Amino acid sequence: MKCIYCGSEENKVLDSRNSDETNSIRRRRECLHCHKRFTTYETVEMMPILVIKNDGSRQPFDINKIKNGIIKACEKRPVSLSQIEEIAMNIEKTLQNNFSQEVASSKIGEMVMESLKSLDDIAYVRFASVYKQFKDIDSFKKLLEDL
Repeated sequence: MKCIYCGSEENKVLDSRNSDETNSIRRRRECLHCHKRFTTYETVEMMPILVIKNDGSRQPFDINKIKNGIIKACEKRPVSLSQIEEIAMNIEKTLQNNFSQEVASSKIGEMVMESLKSLDDIAYVRFASVYKQFKDIDSFKKLLEDL
């Protein structure tokens, strides 16, 4: 780590703390050359996840797309924004922990449906009806019977 004042690479860490607002470590350092102090933040570099769409194209994973879909499904339902955030973050963590750089959009949809099923039945049915693109009433009835 280079000193921001003199450019020396010789410094010592005085204090290390976890930074709560981000998943990073805050380190207070002192340059051994000029004796000035500065702060650095270390974060884990996450591998980008690519989502394989139904048409075979690939897009970068975007947690906001998941949140927006869940928000639409939970409209006028007793589901808080913090619950929606938690579902989205859990899905993102699961995808990151699978060590796979590519995931099918259908897998993400299934994960959202599974989370909504345990949270709110109406939101689950709303999301499933859009996600599964029911062609007839019988397939929709089957989904309701499975609840």
